[in-house]
Amino acid sequence: MELKASLGQLKQIKPAHLKGIGTPLLVLAALAMIILPMPAFLLDILFTFNIALALVVLLVAIYSDRPLDFAAFPTVLLVATLLRLALNVASTRVVLLEGHNGGDAAGKVIEAFGSVVIGGNYAVGLVVFLILIIINFAVVTKGAGRISEVSARFTLDAMPGKQMAIDADLNAGLLSQEEARARRAEVTREADFYGAMDGASKFVKGDAVAGILILVINIVGGFIIGIAQHDLSFSSAVEIYTLLTIGDGLVAQIPGLLLSIAAALMVTRQNESGDMGEMVMGQMFDSPKSLAIASAVMLVMGIVPGMPHLVFLSCAAVSGAAAYFIKKKKDTDRERALELAKSGPVEPRDIQPKELSWDDVQHVDTIGLEVGYRLIPLVDKGQGGELLGRIKGVRKKLSQELGFLVPAVHIRDNLDLSPNAYRISLMGVSSGEAEIRHDCELAINPGQVYGKLDGIETKDPAFGLDAVWIAPEMREHAQTLGYTVVDASTVVATHISQLLTNNAAKLLGYEEVQQLLEMLGKHSPKLVDGFIPDVMPLGTVVKVMQNLLNEGVSIRDMKTIVQTLLEYGTKSSDTEVLTAAVRIALKRMIVQEISGPELEIPVITLAPELEQMLHQSMQATGGDGPNIEPSLAERMQKSLVDATQRQEMVGQPAILLTSGMLRSTLSRFVKHTIPNLRVISYQEVPDEKQIRIVSAVGQ
Repeated sequence: MELKASLGQLKQIKPAHLKGIGTPLLVLAALAMIILPMPAFLLDILFTFNIALALVVLLVAIYSDRPLDFAAFPTVLLVATLLRLALNVASTRVVLLEGHNGGDAAGKVIEAFGSVVIGGNYAVGLVVFLILIIINFAVVTKGAGRISEVSARFTLDAMPGKQMAIDADLNAGLLSQEEARARRAEVTREADFYGAMDGASKFVKGDAVAGILILVINIVGGFIIGIAQHDLSFSSAVEIYTLLTIGDGLVAQIPGLLLSIAAALMVTRQNESGDMGEMVMGQMFDSPKSLAIASAVMLVMGIVPGMPHLVFLSCAAVSGAAAYFIKKKKDTDRERALELAKSGPVEPRDIQPKELSWDDVQHVDTIGLEVGYRLIPLVDKGQGGELLGRIKGVRKKLSQELGFLVPAVHIRDNLDLSPNAYRISLMGVSSGEAEIRHDCELAINPGQVYGKLDGIETKDPAFGLDAVWIAPEMREHAQTLGYTVVDASTVVATHISQLLTNNAAKLLGYEEVQQLLEMLGKHSPKLVDGFIPDVMPLGTVVKVMQNLLNEGVSIRDMKTIVQTLLEYGTKSSDTEVLTAAVRIALKRMIVQEISGPELEIPVITLAPELEQMLHQSMQATGGDGPNIEPSLAERMQKSLVDATQRQEMVGQPAILLTSGMLRSTLSRFVKHTIPNLRVISYQEVPDEKQIRIVSAVGQ
C-alpha cells in the first residue's frame, strides 16, 4: 500500500514543478565533470552541446529587440563559461590518461578538430589556436569589457535624472501610477543589467587567459607523461599530445569566441526596441551617397594597373547599382507623398455668404491654448505631435485629484504670437505664456547638477527653474549630469497642469457643482433630497467649494462636504464659516495630502505675542482681517519664506499652524508669495497626530 501511495504521489507531480531545475543541474554537472572521470563518448556529447549552446545564445542576442529582453544573459554567460572550463578539465584528464592510445582516445570531436580543422599539422593548429585566443582576448573581450564599464557607469549616473523625468511625467498626468512604477522598475533593471554585464565581461576575459594556460599545461604535461610513463618517442609524444591539446583547445575556444561576440553585441546595442538586423541595414544603407562614393573609390582602385580588376570592378558595379536603386526608391516615395498632399479634399466654395447666426458669436473658452505656427507640429498627430495626448493625461489626473471634471482645452493657432510662443488663457484672460523649441528638449536643473550643457539657456515655464534647450541626442548625457530632461510637449503640458492647479477654483461653476450633486444623489439620494434650495442656495455651495479649491483642498469627498453643510447650513449662511466647518470635517484628508501617513506633523507657528496682536487687530476691524503694518507684513513674509525653505531643504512639508480665526486670512496672505506653504488651524489637526514645532515666526 505504501509503495502504491508513493507511486500515486509521483504521478501527481506536474511538469510545472520541474521548471527552474535546469540551471542547478547544469552547475552540479559541471562540478561533477571537474571531479569525476568521464568516458570519451560522453565528452563528445557535452562538447557538441556546448557548441550548440553558444550558437543559441549568440542568435538570441542578435534577434532580441533590445538588451533588456535578454536580461538573463550575464547569468547564462557565467553558466556557459563554467561548463566550458569544466569540460576543459575533464578533457585534459582524458587526454593525459588515454592520449597515448591514439587520436580518438579523447573522443571523436577532439580528434576531428585536431585533424580535420587544422589538417593534422600541429604547427598550423598552434598558430590557428593562438590567433583565436588573440582575437577573443585582445579584440572582442577587451572592447566589450571597456564598453561594459562605460555603459555601467553612465547608466548608474543617469538614474537620478531618469527617475526625476518619470516623476515629472507623473506629476504632469502623462503617466498613471502603474505606468510610472513600471518605468521605474525598467530603469532599475537597466542599471542592474549593465552592472552585471560589466562583471560578466570579466568572466570572458578570464576564460581566454585560462585557455592559454591550459594549452601550455596540456602540452608540457602530455610530453612528460608520454615519454616517462608510456615510453613514446620524442616526436610521437609531441605530435600526439600537441594535436589532442590543440583540438581540445579549439573545441573550447570556438564556443568561447561565440559567447564573446554575443556579449559584445549586447553591450554595443542601444536600449531601443527594434530588430538589430533591420536597424543596421536601415541606418547603413539609408543614404545612397555613401554607396555612390564607395563605388567610385572601388572603380578607381579597379582600373589601377596590377590590381585584380574583375573583383574591384564587380564590387564597384554592385555598390553603384545599390546606390541608384535606393535613390530611385526615395524619389518615388517623395513624389507619391507630394501627390497625396496635393490630392487632398477641396472644400467647395460658397456661391453666396451665409447669413449670420448665433453660431458665429464666439464664446470665451474656459481653458484655451494658442500656439505659434512653428509649434503646430506639437498638436498635429499627422506630424507625430504628442501634445493632445499629454493634455488629455493632465485633465484626467487633475480631475481625479480635484474631484470634478476639468473642462476641455481648446487649442488653436495664433499668427500674432511669435513662431515659437504659446499662450494659456483661463476664461479668456491670458494666464501664462512662454517660448519653446519643439525640435529640442528641455534639460531642467533640479538644484544640483554636475556640469554645464551646451545649448540655449532659459527658464522652465511652469516653475521658473534654470534650464537649457538641448539637442535630442544629448538627452542621455544631460541625465548623466543630473538634469531632468523633458520634451517640448511635456513642457507645455506641465505648464498647463501647474496653472490649472493654482486656478482650480475658477474652473468650478454652477454646472459642475450641480453635476457633482446629481452623482452623489445616485448613491445617497436621502442626503441630497431637499438640500438645494431648502437648506441653502446653490450659489452658497458653489462658493464654499471654490473656497476649498482656492486653498488647495480637494472636493472628492462630496458626501462629507454635503453632510457638513446640512449640519451647519441652518446655523449660518456665512461662506467663510461654512468653509471652516467643512475643512474641520475633512481634516484627516487635508493633513494626509500635506504630510502623508506620518504620525508626527512638523509645523511652523506664530510667536504667542504676534498671534495675540493679530487677534486684537482682527477684533478691532470687526473680523474683516487684521490691520498689519507694511513693515510687519514684510518681516512676517521674510520669516515665513525662510522657514519654508528650511523645510524644503530637509524634504519635509511646510505647514503653518495657527488659530481658526487667523487661518483664512493668513492663507490668502501666503497663497501667491509662498505657494508651497500650507496653512491649517488647530482644529484641523486629527486627534491621532502629534505636533512637532520646527520654527516660530516672530520670536
